[in-house]
Parts: sequence; C-alpha cells; structure tokens
Amino acid sequence: MKKIQCLFAFLCLAIISCNPSDDSDSDTNPDTDFTKNFGASASRDFIGQVVDVNNQPIQNARISIGTSSVQTDVNGVFIINGANVHEKFAYITANKAGYIDGSRAMVPTNGKNNVKIMMIPATPIATIASGTSSEVALPSGTKVLFDGAFETESGAAYSGSVAVSMFHLTPSNQDISSLMPGMLYAQAADGTAKVLQTFGMMQVELRGSGGEKLQIAKTHTAQIKMQIDASQMATAPSSIPLWHFDEAKGYWIEEGSATKVGNQYVGNVSHFSWWNCDACFPTVRLSTKIVDSNGNPISYVSANLTYDFQTASGFTDDDGAVSGLIPVNQILTLEVYSTQGCVIYTSTIGPFSVDTALPDIIITNTSNLFSTLVQGNLLKCDNTNVTNGYVMLYSNYQTQVSAVTNGAFNFNKIYCGANTNFKLKGFDYDSLQSTDSVSYHFATPITNVGNLAACNTVTEFISYKIDNEVTVFLIDNLNAYVKTNEFYINGTSQDQSMTITGNVFVPGVYTSSEFTIEGTSLNIYGITPNTIQFNLSQFGEVGQYLDLTFNGTYTDKTGTHSVTGVAHVRRDN
Repeated sequence: MKKIQCLFAFLCLAIISCNPSDDSDSDTNPDTDFTKNFGASASRDFIGQVVDVNNQPIQNARISIGTSSVQTDVNGVFIINGANVHEKFAYITANKAGYIDGSRAMVPTNGKNNVKIMMIPATPIATIASGTSSEVALPSGTKVLFDGAFETESGAAYSGSVAVSMFHLTPSNQDISSLMPGMLYAQAADGTAKVLQTFGMMQVELRGSGGEKLQIAKTHTAQIKMQIDASQMATAPSSIPLWHFDEAKGYWIEEGSATKVGNQYVGNVSHFSWWNCDACFPTVRLSTKIVDSNGNPISYVSANLTYDFQTASGFTDDDGAVSGLIPVNQILTLEVYSTQGCVIYTSTIGPFSVDTALPDIIITNTSNLFSTLVQGNLLKCDNTNVTNGYVMLYSNYQTQVSAVTNGAFNFNKIYCGANTNFKLKGFDYDSLQSTDSVSYHFATPITNVGNLAACNTVTEFISYKIDNEVTVFLIDNLNAYVKTNEFYINGTSQDQSMTITGNVFVPGVYTSSEFTIEGTSLNIYGITPNTIQFNLSQFGEVGQYLDLTFNGTYTDKTGTHSVTGVAHVRRDN
C-alpha cells in the first residue's frame, strides 16, 4: 500500500478545484491569519532518526525545531525535549552538506513524538549553461525546460555553468511519507487551510560553478513536465493546482496550475524548491490512542487511513497517541499494523465535519497475535542510570527508538506469528557511549531484558540484579563453551562471579528446569520453589554470541527474592 503522509495528512480521490482562479500569485495573498490554524504555543518532546534513501543513518545532520537545534548521532538519532511548537503544527528541519534539505511537519501529541526524515542526495544529474535554452530530464520522463536566465540568491544576474539536481517523488513510492517535505498541509490561494491529494511532486536545486545556490531570474519562468503515475491516470483531472513548499514556513502554498498533456502535468514556475500537483480539501483534526487489552499504550505502530484505494499513515507516539489532519465529510477505512506488517485492527470511520477524538482503539490477543512489554534499564559505564539516552529495537527490518527515563525504557509491542526475534542496542546521548547489539525473543506478557551497559569498551558481559540491590556486572574472564550435552557461560569481576549452565541449544523460552545458576550472590540450583524464566535468544557458533535473559523469583533461607539478568558472551568452543 502507498504510505502518503506521516501523522494523518490524508489523501482523497475526488477531483475539485481549490480556487476559482488557479493562476493567482500566492505572493499577493496575505497569510498573516493563516497561523491561527496552528493553535496556541506548546512545549513538546521529539525523538527521531534521519536516514538516506537506502535507510542508512546520517550522522551530524542539523535538526531544528522552533528555536531548538541539535545534531544527529552515529545512528542518525536526535532527541529534542521541550521544543516550542504549536498545538496543531510542529515543523522539523534537517540540513547537511551534500543532501537536499529535509523536513517533517506534524500535529504533535503530548507524548514523545516519533519522527523519521529521509534525505535525498544533492547529486547533479546535468550541467547546463546560462544564456542558453536547455532541457533536463529524468528516466521517468519528468523534465524541466529552462530559458537560460538565472540569478544568485541575492538577486544578482548569474552567468556560467549551472549544476541541476532533480528528484521526482511519485505517490506510489513506499517511502513518500519520509521523503517529502513537511506534510500534505497547505495554504490555498484564498488563504484557507487545506489537505492535499498528491499526483506527484518534484524537487529541483540549482547551483553555480562556485557551489552557490541559484534561482530562475525574476520575470522569467521554467516549464515543468511531471509524469503521472499509471495508477492515477484514470482519475487525474485535466487541470490541477500547483503548490510550492515554503521551506521557512513548513507548508505548501498554492501558486498557479498545471494542465494534463498526455501522461504528464505541464505548467510554468517562477522559482524552484519542491513543486506539487495536488487536489485539495478542507480539514478537520482527528486523534486517537491505541492500547492493548490492559490499557497499556502501544507505541510506534502504523495507523493507516484509506479512501478510494489511496492510503496515508501515521505512527503512534510513546503514549500510543496519533493525531493529524483529514479531509472533511469522507468515509475512511482505518487499519492498524504491527511492526511486522500484520493487520491488527480494521474499522470503517467517518465522516467527520468537526475536530474529533476517537475512543481508544483496543488491540486484543488472538491465536496469532500477541502483546508484550519489553522493559529494561540502561546504565552508564559507572553503573548509574543513563538520564539522557535511548534504546533502539530492531525487529523485522524495522527500527524503533525509545527514550529512557532515568535509565528505564520500555516498548509495548504487538507481534504476530512465530517470528519473535529482535535486537536491542542502547546509547548514552550525553557521553556518546553505546551498548553492544544484543539478541532476544519476545515473551508474553512481559519480556524483561534486565540491565544494559552503555559502555563502548564492553562487548561481552553478564549482569544481574536481585531485588532492589545494585546491578552486578561481570566483564572479566568471560567465556562460553559446550561440553557434552550442556553449555556453560561464566565470568568474574572483582569479588563477584557467576556460572550459567543449560541443557538446551535451540532459542526459546524455558523454565528453570533446563538451567542452573550459581554465583557469589545467588545459587538458584536446587532452590524450590522458584519461578525463573529463561529466554535463550541466540545460540551462536564458535566466535558468535550466546544471548539469554532470565527473570522471576526464587526463595532461599532469607526469603523470596526477585531476580533479572542478561548474558551476552561470545562462544569459545
């Protein structure tokens, strides 16, 4: 399906004109009242990731939200808390040399808002000369015709070579919601707010021989010819408004129109950034919250709305909330997807003529659908809690980021089928220290992964915590090996030691009858009763990792105790 916009900027197929005069110049329309649509100022929290077109993280991209700015880390992740935005509009920008400026706009929620921005490389596809008419085309058939007149950003006439970067973003592109700027929210020629249905958009950047940005010279235009998706040919109108993206304001502005000629939209533009061919519709705000059967919020699941075979999607925040703008008076199909791509909820909703908060959407377990709370604690090298950091969960080729609160982190996950594998990696955002990547399996109803140490020098460890005592980390003399029908994991650190023995070699969730643990502080072997659960998530070959977690309770002569632990040790033989 086609994901068109992050956080509910929903698309429609009905073809209408936004304004009787599609040729109106947007510069003549005052927008001093337009920001009243954004609501009052608000303080909101954001966490996100910036990646390239291959989904690889981009480090040191500058992220700005309101007056707050940070740089992405080695994972392309950024955290901005307390950003000054609007109740109904937040604008996030990403900038880095060598890439087209990226951005995202959304209706922010009260929780930690998840953001993903995919940046396009600023790679010229052609070099043309000023003073000469020329044509630059993409393989898709989308092209631009220049008359040869250019100027610098300061308005001075330019003479010389012009490097042209161009990108055509089609509605069928599965990454459109991450690649496009802002969201499909716009100011029409009459100053009213609209949501858009895109029939394709393009980005053009012009640079001079010295790398300086250029524009079409004043009083001149260029002709754009944008290829129409085959899936939209039957519904594409004969004439459609053109919209440019205002990079300073964070939304689209109507400016001119394009005409359908064959399988292309053809129109003239007076400047370049992003241009979009769209139908438009009045808006209302829709919000909801997605929870499990116990009322726990389900974060970072995709909530999709479909109308006439076109789909838009948004992701829930860490409180399970999602909010955004939709067209008025439309009947929509709402579907919720797990991170593994399973449909976990579907319903028909609407039409809506006013801002609406839907009741909580409750996801219940079925024979092939399970919920689990993945929880743990992220610690620094000195064994204190990470206070400004995050944990990344990798599952089914998707990445989810969760900020920590005084070390604690959790992911309330919905998973389907037999694929229960996932990995965690934690990062101390202040000290730039990280954990190793550790493998696990989902367990129902709680997957307790214990404590992770964000300390780059530690690539193997055993850790455990009894009751509310200090977490014990074993990082010296670690080894893991197989002997006859058992495997052994052991390690020591100063005055502490532990040995874990098991007689199973296939990843899975087991009771304590398959495992024994002996150590300086505890000896679970032979103790009854105990309810220790072991999650063997990876049993690697020699040189690879043995990964397991354990949690539960046991009783000894001093009473009943809780215990959680993690082992992440390379196999020696």
